[in-house]
Amino acid sequence: MIDVAFVGARDARPAATAVVIDVLRATSTISMALTSGYERVLVAGSTERALKLGGEGRVLAGEVECEKAPGFDLGNSPEEMLGPRGPELVLATTNGAPAIVAAAAASDEVIVASLLNLDAVVRMLAASPGDVLLVCAGTNGSITLEDVYLAGRISAALEGERTDAARIAEAAAASFPNSIDALEASSGAVGIHAAGLSSDIAFCAQESITTVVPRLVRMLEDIAVLEAQEGNTGAPDHDAAGVGADRGDHRDS
Repeated sequence: MIDVAFVGARDARPAATAVVIDVLRATSTISMALTSGYERVLVAGSTERALKLGGEGRVLAGEVECEKAPGFDLGNSPEEMLGPRGPELVLATTNGAPAIVAAAAASDEVIVASLLNLDAVVRMLAASPGDVLLVCAGTNGSITLEDVYLAGRISAALEGERTDAARIAEAAAASFPNSIDALEASSGAVGIHAAGLSSDIAFCAQESITTVVPRLVRMLEDIAVLEAQEGNTGAPDHDAAGVGADRGDHRDS
């Protein structure tokens, strides 16, 4: 069974596999961090908790209302992850990080999805038995178009029964000719443009440029530890960083 939780931190529930989605921008950032060479990402539910994890070998990344959090090394931009600055990234964001922590508390198997690793996520889910819960992070307790869009894309690519929530997500996704249009139509894009980070929207709209799927490997108290798992069966060749050529952001019609 394929289901969708439209506001993750609030609606996450147990499932065989929970797939956390925060396209703009946490899950895109995590996907790129593990692709570019960070060994793991430690996801904290708040900036205060993340700051306590700082130390040698750990890079602090995070945002508050789109802006880089005070005292952090990096913001929440996937483009900032293209060159690792240490072995571990500690990430805290307004919506995506709490959704990941909530999903980890509810389900043993948790992976992270973005448009950047869309094909790899679909392949991994297609090979896994059991029900799938697509967890949309949302924004400040509200549904977001960009997350529902990706949930719909993933749901439509999988076989099996689906809930009405999954069908709603599929219908929303089908209403857009390509991913950049869906992201630009979202309210999340407004804040990113206002923060002067417009290039992040185009970056996050790229499809399947990495075969890396971030996966929950353990919990350290309330910290979700994610590491890379390759989902590249039948995938095109990739360079040493794990990033393939940009295939454009148009979906097949």
